Order: sequence, then C-alpha cells, then structure tokens
Amino acid sequence: MQNIIGIIVSYVYVAMIIGIAQFVLKNREEESRKFIHILLANWWIIAMIFFDNAIWASIVPFTFIIINYISYKKDLIKAMERKTPDGLGTVYYAITLFILTIVTFGFLHNPAIGLCATFVMGYADGLAGLVGRKVKSKQYKIKDSKKSVAGSLTMLLVTFIILSLYMIITKVPFWPIKSIVISLIITVLEAVSIKGTDNLTVPLATCVLLLLI
Repeated sequence: MQNIIGIIVSYVYVAMIIGIAQFVLKNREEESRKFIHILLANWWIIAMIFFDNAIWASIVPFTFIIINYISYKKDLIKAMERKTPDGLGTVYYAITLFILTIVTFGFLHNPAIGLCATFVMGYADGLAGLVGRKVKSKQYKIKDSKKSVAGSLTMLLVTFIILSLYMIITKVPFWPIKSIVISLIITVLEAVSIKGTDNLTVPLATCVLLLLI
C-alpha cells in the first residue's frame, strides 16, 4: 500500500510543479523550464520515503520517459519545452531517473547515492543555466556547446556543496579534496555535453565517481 501511495504522491507532486510553471511562469520560457528541472529533483526524496524496491521506484520515471517524449514531439507540456527544440533533454532527465532508481534502489541498495546524483543534475545544472543567462559574464564554446563563465562557476560551486554534504553525512575520508576533484570533473563534463545530454552525463558520472571514492 505504501508503494501505491508513493506513486500517487509522485504524480501529484509532478503535476503541481508543471501546473505552477504552466500558469505562473507561462510567459517566461527559460525560468519555467528551469523551475521544473530543479524541483523535479526533489522527487527522489518522495521515492526514498515511500518506495521499498527498485521496481516500484522506477515506475514513475519510466512513465515520464514516454510522456516527455510525446511532449517533445507534440509540444504537449509547453512549460518544459523550448520553442526551438535543441535536444531530448527532458527525455534524458526521465531516463536518468529510471536508470538511477534501478541501480541505486536495486543493485546498490543505496538510494542516497541516487539522491546526490539527482540533486547535482537538478540543482547544480538547473541553477547554472539560470545564472548563466541572468549574469553577464564571458562566454566560451566547446565544440557545439556554448557556455558562460558565470554558469560554469555556479555549476562548480553548487556541485561542490551537494557532494560535500553527502560526503560529510556518509563520513567519506578526505572529503574536501574528493569533492573538489569530482566537482571539477562534473563541471567540465557539463560544459562539453550538447543538446541536453548533460541530463545523462552529469548525474550518471556523479553516481559512478561516488562509487569509486
């Protein structure tokens, strides 16, 4: 019963976020997208509270792989789609959540790693995008990826904070050095990822690197 409640709470939470973005931020395309991008990461907390295995935990992100792809093709959920599509970023987001639930709830039996990776994808990447557009700073281009110094510094700082909190709570030795190194790797990875693929590379790499420390 708890798992069923978790699914209901999950859908209500996601619908609430999309609804707020759709009606409150309807004329602010980028802010709307980032609002959803950031707050959807909090779904992982719901997952940790309600779901007791990988199968139940993966149901919600699996359904959103389908929903997000349909939305991408048909411009169904306007609050999370760019007027000029530049990749399957929203679909990759759901795919990543699906993979992380299977791996961390299932094989690893450690959803806290998934929480950390999801927060890096949601908060660090999301805030980097917002700051990068709002704060004037030097821009640079790596291959087809155009970034800003302000955005990359935000990515680095927020990632470091998230990783540090995780490592302090889980009592990882030499956490300051490890947090800095991983944060730098993830920031570079985000900078070179194009067309929304950072929603795959950033969280999955975070998960792998946390397993290696």
